[in-house]
Parts: sequence; C-alpha cells; structure tokens
Amino acid sequence: MATWEKRRVGRTNLYVTSLGLGTATLGGSRIPMTSKERVDLIDSAWNAGVRYVDAAPFYGLGAAERAAGDALREKPRDDWTLSTKVGRLLRPHDSGGRTADGRLAPLPFEVRYDYSYDGIMRSMEDSYQRLGMAKIDILLVHDIGVYQHGAEANAGHMKTLRESGYRALEELRRAGVVSAIGVGVNESAVLIEVLGWGEWDVFLLAGRYTLLEQGPLDDLLPMCVTHGTSMVVGGPLNSGILAGRETWNYASAPPEIVARVRAIRAVCDAHKVPLAAAALQFPLAHPAVAAIIPGPRSAAEFEENAKLIRQPIPSAFWAELRDRQLLHPEAPTPS
Repeated sequence: MATWEKRRVGRTNLYVTSLGLGTATLGGSRIPMTSKERVDLIDSAWNAGVRYVDAAPFYGLGAAERAAGDALREKPRDDWTLSTKVGRLLRPHDSGGRTADGRLAPLPFEVRYDYSYDGIMRSMEDSYQRLGMAKIDILLVHDIGVYQHGAEANAGHMKTLRESGYRALEELRRAGVVSAIGVGVNESAVLIEVLGWGEWDVFLLAGRYTLLEQGPLDDLLPMCVTHGTSMVVGGPLNSGILAGRETWNYASAPPEIVARVRAIRAVCDAHKVPLAAAALQFPLAHPAVAAIIPGPRSAAEFEENAKLIRQPIPSAFWAELRDRQLLHPEAPTPS
C-alpha cells in the first residue's frame, strides 16, 4: 500500500492525504454506476493509501454519500478524513431517472438551494443519515457564486450565507461538530469575496488551478497563504481534457483551449512525460494546496491516476513549459 504525504488543513489540527478521492463522477449523474461499483472504487482508493474522501448531496442526488458511508463506515474513524457539502437540500421527486438539466438521477430526489442557518443545519443532518455516520470533518458551502446562479440570484444567496448560514458554520466549528469549514466552487472570484468577511479553513476550487489554468496565482492563492486557508484542487484534469478527452469545464472544449492543450502535450511528448501525470502533479507544488481530488470513473481509472502521480518528471520539462509561456512565471513546480 502506498503512503501519501499528509498535509494540514488551514490552521486546524486536521490532516488530509495529498491524494484524495473526489466522488462527483462516482455519483453516477453522467455515467451510470452500480452501488457495488461505487463502493469498489472507494475501496480501491483506500487500498492505495488514500485517506481523504470528498462527497456532496448533489453527487448522484445522495448516491455518492451513501457509497462513501458504506465504504468507510467500518474502517477506523481516526484513520480518514471526510468532507461533504451544504447549500442544497434534497427533496423527494420522481423524475423518471433524469434531472431537469438532463443528468442521470440515480435516486428519486430534486435539489432546492438553501444557504440559510436552518438550511445548513438541515443539510448536515440529512448527510448524517445518508452517510450512516455521526461525524463529518470538513463542511463546504457548495456551488455559491455567479457561475452557478447568475449575478442577480447569487446576490440573494450570498446575502443569506453571510447574514445567516455562516453563523451555522461558525457554531458547528466552534463546538467541534466539524473540524473545518470552507467553500467548494468552480470559480475563484467567489472565494476572494468570502475571504473579505469570513474566516475559512479550506477552499475546494475545481478546474481553475491546473496545468492548463493558473489565474489564481495572481490573486486568490496569495490571499489564501496570508489568511492561512488551505486549497483542495478539484478537477486537476480540467474535466478530462488533460487526460486525453475532449471535455473542458464540463462541456466540449473551445478551440483556444484545445490549442493550448496541444502545445502543452507537445512539450510532454518531447520529454516523454504523460500529460495526465504532469497535470496531476503540478497543483501539489503550491504551498497552499493540501490535496488534489481527481474524480475517477472507475477503480481502474483511479489506479492509473495513482500511478501517474508517482511518475518521475524531469525539471527540464517544467522549465520548457515556462520558457514557452505555457506556465505562469510564478507557478511553483514539483521538485
């Protein structure tokens, strides 16, 4: 069994393995998965030494949390760290197996957004039931921001979180019910905003600090270092385009993204470095990053990712990326 580095979450006493397991794909909203396949995937990660699992009510409309609970419940509780999310409540709804946006609905529920004090407390209680557990380590506010809701609706959601929901998070952390609180989103702007009025232990940022995109080096990441807020990098493969697929940001990649990936791949080929290996290793070089959480679609895909993270990469590879302006000039790189 591999041993992964353990990194501290913010200024808390909580630690996560540098390689974690994201369960968005495991929820089965895009690719069908059986309950056994979900649990087998988590067991594969466990057997490979991973001790950090991230879930959410939204993933599979409860299916991912159920699988996480079934896979982890009998394992020693002090050995692993679990994060899940608040901001969405699940309500019974028989959609015929599809959600309104066309996703698969493994379980018969629909989503209602609620970032209020009561909504966050209810969401956590519901997660306890789905997980079959009495302890959640990290609680993340899920998908708040303009990217998800549009400017007008988000203004209302953000006001609710700031004036009501954040109080619930603070109470839970202060009482030791959870060890860390944070926000999990796909855009850095909302994280910069909430740093202005809250004390956060950790952010989960999906797809924005990767081998392909390093914008947060100009603003968010220096702020995280100053505030003592850790970063968990979700989607280090940018929805698959850094693993040889055609999707970026959960949709078909536009021409300019395809061209940039092609240029990065050319440098990879010249140095005999698998593109996915470079993509998985890159974010972990930043001192604010506590973990990456790829979302593998199967146990076999997880095992391939684990192998790629250990792939040796020469320093000349990173230097050439920087020389070709394919890497931010201030980006830390693996040594």
